[in-house]
Amino acid sequence: MRDLDLTTLRLFVAVCATGNMARAGEQENIVASAISKRLAVLEDTVGVKLLERRRHGMAPTAAGETLLEHARGMLAGADRVMRDMAGYSVGVKGQVRILATVSSMAESLPDDVAAFLQQPSSQGIRVDVEERFSKDVVKGLKEGSASVGICWDAADMDSLQSRPYRSDHLAIVVYPSHALAGRKHVSFEETLEFDHVGLPSSSAVQIMLTQAAAIAGKVLNYRAIVSTFDAALKVVHAQLGISIVPREIAQTFATSFDLRVIPLNDPWAQRRFAICFRDIAALSPAARLLVDYLAARAIATTPEEQITVP
Repeated sequence: MRDLDLTTLRLFVAVCATGNMARAGEQENIVASAISKRLAVLEDTVGVKLLERRRHGMAPTAAGETLLEHARGMLAGADRVMRDMAGYSVGVKGQVRILATVSSMAESLPDDVAAFLQQPSSQGIRVDVEERFSKDVVKGLKEGSASVGICWDAADMDSLQSRPYRSDHLAIVVYPSHALAGRKHVSFEETLEFDHVGLPSSSAVQIMLTQAAAIAGKVLNYRAIVSTFDAALKVVHAQLGISIVPREIAQTFATSFDLRVIPLNDPWAQRRFAICFRDIAALSPAARLLVDYLAARAIATTPEEQITVP
């Protein structure tokens, strides 16, 4: 098989996205006939039909869908290469890419990275952070999309190495007139009689809650599904349901949204995060410096420095 070229793959992705060669040509600044020729060569290269004409335009075949997924990954990787090389061209002496969970991004990681970059030893290092679900953090590290990841330590890390990072505590968030608003703590099972506001099913929090509900022989009743923690708290503020989110995040919004934050007393509600990587010995000097700093900063954080719920 001949080598696949990135320009043709980019055109293939554009046609799949627009469903039309003419529109793809306008988007990529190339005539439709040239796209058609390139895609014909691409089909000849892979030996299968990739596109078919349907009522509403061009669409990928089953084989085309598979190539589309790979093509997007290859193009994203190529874009990362260009960004990384551009960093070196302006004097960056090291670059580290982190894949991090929603919770860690909403809690302490941005501040920890900012503090790291202010260290004299970190001058000339660039750190890029991308938000993903825990399972996708692990997948990305294995595939080489990044050198360092931050995820829930209960995630299946398989062959990855890890070091402890920070922790958080899940809590129920309710509006002031809710039946549970006066409680100092509550069990997860007690919340199951109320409508919940949830996050996407792939998020670590939702996976944990779904499993806990199943163990209790009950189901979670969702009034709304949202994509972010702050959106969930806004829905709770509107009194459309209750939500379970990390206490450290909820406390930030509790006063402005007039909400009550009540810690869950279930043992699994205390979550720990991990700094993970493929092989500590294979990390670049910049990545190793960042890993050591994040691990040390987490250890130095005393209980008194943690956010507490009044």
